[in-house]
Amino acid sequence: MDVELVGLDDVRLAAKNIAGLAVRTPVLPAPWAGDLWLKPENLQPVGAFKVRGAAHALAMLPEERRAAGVVTHSSGNHGRALAFAAAAARVPCVVVMPDVAPAVKIDAVRALGAEIELVPPPRRTARVDELVTERGLAPIPPFDHPHIIAGQGTVGLEIAEDLPDLEVVLVPVGGGGLASGVATAVLALRPGVRVIGVEPELAADARESLATGEVVIWPVEQTYRTIADGLRTNLSPLTFAHLRARLDGILTVTEDEIRATVGVLAREARLVVEPSGALGVAAYLYHRAELPTGRTVAVISGGNLDPILFAELVLSGYS
Repeated sequence: MDVELVGLDDVRLAAKNIAGLAVRTPVLPAPWAGDLWLKPENLQPVGAFKVRGAAHALAMLPEERRAAGVVTHSSGNHGRALAFAAAAARVPCVVVMPDVAPAVKIDAVRALGAEIELVPPPRRTARVDELVTERGLAPIPPFDHPHIIAGQGTVGLEIAEDLPDLEVVLVPVGGGGLASGVATAVLALRPGVRVIGVEPELAADARESLATGEVVIWPVEQTYRTIADGLRTNLSPLTFAHLRARLDGILTVTEDEIRATVGVLAREARLVVEPSGALGVAAYLYHRAELPTGRTVAVISGGNLDPILFAELVLSGYS
């Protein structure tokens, strides 16, 4: 079945809708790593890029649909972003989270006034469907919607505007909303740029999906092995269509590489980066020979992680 893809005009509309809620993060040089630049979305007010898609999707809801409130499922960052945007708009918000989500992410969502429901990971989407039926809440999915993709695409819009001579963009892939949006904006403005997705080796469903030509679902028993908790979600038909049309390929990185990169970013870039956000830099540091050459931007998708884990990962570099 044909899927209508998000375009540059959709991303530009999103940029207008999120102004005032999401910040325009800088593109920072990383001279300690060669010709690498960083797009640190961990500097967003909720610590991750997700505020872009959540704010745009909420803005696009008709007023009558917002009145009853909104609901989503999330491992943490999207839930926190939607709670933040909903609080600003004075809209009730319910977030269904996996009962194994990091406590720091659960507490952050709750602190923004959202109602939280904890369920086993396989029950997340089903519980959202139940709440839509039971309470009339408007669902705002974490990645599987054109408005979410357009909102995340503003990351790519800013990269292309701020670093016009870029040649490669590295972006983490979980559900695929960020990579879909970034590739959409970057390729529309800079057609020659290569956009490469990066996945954990232990949750490489997107790489397998693109290789086989159809969405391949990895069960939670497999994807929940990775420390990159924000990237444990499978693609949807919508994000798969975007990635198949616009992504130049996908690399995978190991758990050791992810862990080490969190420490490198703390020590060299002075950035607090969660494991999911470190994948682009990990690909550049450990798999540069597999990447196209040229000025490269790695999207750092977020920085929300348990302080104890962060300390462990930083200090491990000194052992």
